[in-house]
Amino acid sequence: MSQSLIEALQDSTCYPHPVSHVSLRETHISWVLLAGDHAYKIKKPLDFGFLDFSTLEKRRHFCEEEIRLNSRLASDIYLDAVPITGSPDAPIINGEGEPFEYAVHMRVFDNEGLFSTLQARGELTEAHMDDMVDQLVDFHQRAEQAAPDSAFGTPEAVHAPTRQNFEQLRELLEDSTDLARLRRLEQWADESYERLAPLMTERLRQGFVRETHGDMHLGNVVQSDGRVLIFDCIEFNDDLRWNDVCCELAFLLMDLEVRGEWALSRHVLDRYLERSGDYELVRLLPYYKAYRAMVRAKIAMFRVNQPGLEEAEKRDIHAEYRRYAELAERYTELEIPWLLVSVGVSGSGKSRFTQQVVRELGSIRIRSDIERKRLYGLTPDADSDSAIDSGIYTAEATERTYQRLGELAGMLLDAGFPVCIDATALRRVQRDRLRHEAEKRGLQVLTISFEADEATLKRRIEKRQQQRGEVSEAGIEVLGHQLATREPFGDDEKGQVVHLDTTAEGASHRLVELLRDRLHLS
Repeated sequence: MSQSLIEALQDSTCYPHPVSHVSLRETHISWVLLAGDHAYKIKKPLDFGFLDFSTLEKRRHFCEEEIRLNSRLASDIYLDAVPITGSPDAPIINGEGEPFEYAVHMRVFDNEGLFSTLQARGELTEAHMDDMVDQLVDFHQRAEQAAPDSAFGTPEAVHAPTRQNFEQLRELLEDSTDLARLRRLEQWADESYERLAPLMTERLRQGFVRETHGDMHLGNVVQSDGRVLIFDCIEFNDDLRWNDVCCELAFLLMDLEVRGEWALSRHVLDRYLERSGDYELVRLLPYYKAYRAMVRAKIAMFRVNQPGLEEAEKRDIHAEYRRYAELAERYTELEIPWLLVSVGVSGSGKSRFTQQVVRELGSIRIRSDIERKRLYGLTPDADSDSAIDSGIYTAEATERTYQRLGELAGMLLDAGFPVCIDATALRRVQRDRLRHEAEKRGLQVLTISFEADEATLKRRIEKRQQQRGEVSEAGIEVLGHQLATREPFGDDEKGQVVHLDTTAEGASHRLVELLRDRLHLS
């Protein structure tokens, strides 16, 4: 029945709208009929265990689920679930009578806008990723939470598919080097699970296990009509969709990194943490990234025993497997983190230059302006209507802010991530508090003094005040107060200070090179 139906649906008269041509695309679980500006996805009557489309009722249910779930992020693409009536030889899309099949009705988009395509052409930018990440953070915050007593997101539920990956891959691998790497990865995963299980339990209790997208990679994101849309959410398996939000972010980061987009990955992580405030997820990130990499490695190896493969094709499959396995092993490596503390008045260029540090050196940036507002329930671009020494800028509020910056820095350093703190830190006690987080852990710490002449500072602030969405609220009056009250570096601080004239040509490049040299980074 299925084959005759698909052949019949290539007749344009089956559709409730004008169609000049119908083309067919096929995946291992569905047929997609492209009919002009419309697409109709029909699920194959299959049962793989983790996916069951074996009955008409199940296919109807999952068509409706696909619409429900994808409407959360891509309502412009996903229109409705439609019945197919008539007969397999003479079908009618969305016709009258008893349905014998169902389809997901979608709007067609241009595949040239897929993020995977843009990346392959070298055209994927931070602006693209910013739009996506901002949507992702908002989506995660709105998504339904798993109940604290839910089976989803428990440590046992999290680690079961990780163990399954290793069990299935052991049956597919023959090379001794591949098997030795697999054993190392499995041991690391089991040890990480034992260490992280209490945190997994706590995050389930706190509501971080949610009904996520489930398949968050560049091939499921498109730039269409000037908008970024995230599509093709997993509808067929609840276990693959109900995850800690960290697991979803890990998939996106891993997909960028396996494509060599390390700078974009660092930018995405930094922006997600900044927008969400969920800095604690970094403790789980290596585990989930390695898990996601090994899922992809396993999917590659599932193809190796397909009949009719040429030896060259098998070599390509093994190469793809090793690319993912080597990336997973990279996630197991320990790196010694470091701390950068920025110092500078408003307009000195701290935020712009620390963003370059994130991009080039891979640190996580903590911004005092954002964390201060978060402590008082404000969004990053909100106006607090606070004057100097009032509202969220009282001495008490500033004390709370620097205490929070220190707590976050310590947690990130403990998780093995280098940290860059973007704050004015004009008082000695503030700098000491932040530096202490690295010093008490025996880690390297440097202070970056961002400097510019007063005319430049005023010009930058005036320009910033004219822009929308700015995080900083500091104006010319605040600048004057900062210049009058800032405390100079003590003699014991000077050996740890890197001075940067932010008006100099090539200052950004010079900063990165200075930090590479002082921190002994490759």
